[in-house]
Order: sequence, then C-alpha cells, then structure tokens
Amino acid sequence: MSSLVVETRLAKVQWVTIAEDTLTVDLSDGRTISVPLSWYPRLLH
Repeated sequence: MSSLVVETRLAKVQWVTIAEDTLTVDLSDGRTISVPLSWYPRLLH
C-alpha cells in the first residue's frame, strides 16, 4: 500500500479589500478568496 505525503504551509493574508458587495482576501501564496458580503450580514451594514 502506498501513501501520499502533502507538505502544507500556512498562507498569510497580504491584502483585504471590501467592495460594495464583496470581501476579497489576497494570500501570500498567490491565491485570492472572494465571498459575497451577504454571507456576513454584520459586515454588510
């Protein structure tokens, strides 16, 4: 039986942007995560 070892690193937040309807987070590993503000009602108002 074989197994796969995956090395993981924690990505740090580089930049956060809040637009009219979107929260966007840019990570140190190059990924970008965008979510609608409607998912977070406290941030929407």
